[in-house]
Amino acid sequence: MMAARRPELSPGDPISAIETPALIVDLDALEANLQAMADFAKAHGVRLRPHGKTHKSAVIGKRQMALGAVGLCCQKVGEAEALVAGGVTDVLVTNEVLGRTRLARLAALTAKARIGICVDSDLGLAQLIEAAAAAPKPIDAYVELDVGAGRCGVIRIEDAVALAARINDAAGLRFGGIHAYHGMAQHLRTPQERKAAIDFAAGRVTELVAALAARGIKVPVVTGAGTGSFPIEAASGVYNEIQPGSYVFMDRDYADNVPDPMSPRFRHSLFVLTAVMSRRADFAVIDAGLKAHSVDSGYPTIFGRPDLSFDSPSDEHGVLRGATAALPALEERLRLIPGHCDPTVNLHDWIIALRGDRVAEIWPVDGRGALT
Repeated sequence: MMAARRPELSPGDPISAIETPALIVDLDALEANLQAMADFAKAHGVRLRPHGKTHKSAVIGKRQMALGAVGLCCQKVGEAEALVAGGVTDVLVTNEVLGRTRLARLAALTAKARIGICVDSDLGLAQLIEAAAAAPKPIDAYVELDVGAGRCGVIRIEDAVALAARINDAAGLRFGGIHAYHGMAQHLRTPQERKAAIDFAAGRVTELVAALAARGIKVPVVTGAGTGSFPIEAASGVYNEIQPGSYVFMDRDYADNVPDPMSPRFRHSLFVLTAVMSRRADFAVIDAGLKAHSVDSGYPTIFGRPDLSFDSPSDEHGVLRGATAALPALEERLRLIPGHCDPTVNLHDWIIALRGDRVAEIWPVDGRGALT
């Protein structure tokens, strides 16, 4: 397998020196987003544990922690390994992991970082207890509760209590708390719809906390929330940790939400830089197709060009349409705002960070392709 070629760029190079398509970040916008979320968490008295699956970057993760985040989330052991290798010292895998080999890898990470993971089954917990026996330090185990998303998580409260009790009694584990993330609520378009979903989630958590208290089990952390709903969790009095991820970049899909009045305003900071490679009388063809950005959440928009629309993606091509007089010329460069930032980042080996129109830094996408 050919190693990923680092872009042949140096700090201070103009944006015109970047070969397209390329993943770029506006540093001013990114830094403003990071600061806004850090300020929000501090003002509302909640812990901030941003989701690293969005950026898959130890560089960005360490910047988040420098601003007060307690650690990062991720979804795969491979992502946790990449983040820890890059210097992130606290990682929660907000997912179920089955398989002794994978859990042994997770346990080994405790030599370098605080590590947590979610469980929602007796089998998953049994395998985790086995792995923890060989871990250099204890693993934080969170009971995942299904709070309405209908994906992972324990459904019955009594089953969640039983899992928590077993975690409390297990050598090599600490009871980390309750994981209560409602992923399906994140893109409900209105604040009212999102609040109804999170109110239901908070009710489920409250029921579980009370049931655990009746067994003498204290809950140190209730964690959840995403970029679409975090102000609601933060105001609930139930959650004491939030884990938004996409706020760092703000893709097109999140921008389609009607914003919560309590939320800071986040800026688009992530773009796919593309160039026109062919031109017809009534459309232009750009060099950013399915290999450069994900369209699972819909097509991108063109930054600063609401008069243009994107369609007809193929592996290497995309089509821009608009009034003939407004169509970009051959080699003209544009910035696409991806429909979904997480899988778009996963298509790239490098993020090129810009200050204005000049290259400032180049970051590896550490967790790219971490499927296990």
